[in-house]
Amino acid sequence: MIHSVDSLHLLAEINRQSEKIGKMMDILIQVNTAADENKFGIRPEELDGFLQQATRFPNISVKGLMTIGRQFADEAGTRRSFQELHKLFVDTKEKKYDNINMIFLSMGMSADYKIAIEEGSNMVRIGTSIFGKRK
Repeated sequence: MIHSVDSLHLLAEINRQSEKIGKMMDILIQVNTAADENKFGIRPEELDGFLQQATRFPNISVKGLMTIGRQFADEAGTRRSFQELHKLFVDTKEKKYDNINMIFLSMGMSADYKIAIEEGSNMVRIGTSIFGKRK
């Protein structure tokens, strides 16, 4: 599964490469809920249109949403960011698009995974807690 899809260009290329090998590629759409210019991801208000476009790619199966939270000075900012993605996740599930099956809500890393789980995450990335800081 590819976890960080945030552009139609990337969707098209993944679809093209997946078609070459006869594979359906599972992906997560990266959403920038923190409004952080240093983070990748589509803006929350673009998600619906992006998902409508994603349904056109026959070798792509959207399995959920992900975000990399901004390091807010306070826990409340982090929590708001995760709450926003959880709401988008639930709303998208209810819309029932073709080739889109909201299974995974990936948010939270080593520093904030507990908040993410409290706010509905079912996939966290805790590499730093396991392997230590990158050198």
